[in-house]
Amino acid sequence: MRTTPTCPRCGGPVHEPSAWSSAWQCGLHGAVHPVRTSSVSSAERLSGLARGAVVPVWLPWPIPAGWLVTGFARAGDGRSGTRGCAVALSGPNPVGGPGEMLVIAEEPGVGLGARFAGLDGPDPGDDVAAGCPDALVRFNHHEFPLWHVQVPERAAFVGEAMGSWLWLILWPATAGVLLAEHLELLDLRDPGVRLDLPFGAPSPLLPG
Repeated sequence: MRTTPTCPRCGGPVHEPSAWSSAWQCGLHGAVHPVRTSSVSSAERLSGLARGAVVPVWLPWPIPAGWLVTGFARAGDGRSGTRGCAVALSGPNPVGGPGEMLVIAEEPGVGLGARFAGLDGPDPGDDVAAGCPDALVRFNHHEFPLWHVQVPERAAFVGEAMGSWLWLILWPATAGVLLAEHLELLDLRDPGVRLDLPFGAPSPLLPG
């Protein structure tokens, strides 16, 4: 199931390209990359996201114990490709209760990560990388630093990896302890990646 395209920055309606503009338009934010959400019911759908992505399609691997892949969203269209993508996961919060996670990669200015982090602007702002990093993730024997973003009701971390923003956003804020140990990431675009992924019910975080 795929939802109606929306604005990556506010979730509002967008208008298709027209004779006057080749871009999708949000009434509040102007030209944007439209977001579509899909519930993940098979590895083939997630592979379809990877095939059209200009940015990495990050997935923690191994997935934290008890966690499931619960959906994805892509920002972009057939003309420009996927310029931002979010993979949703759900599972047990190590501190207790349920937890939710979004792993987002996007080009600067797309605004998908900032939206889910609860920020007003399209990017994390000038304070990122101003001090020592608060967490690290690993990919292909490389470490990428992440900085904590002060936002309510969630734990948000952001850094730069492979030329794009990398966001890890977790609900509730206590679920951020998952980053106490460095997560290993996979880019699902890489040739030869074949995973037996555990899928769950659609994430309540994603539109639709």
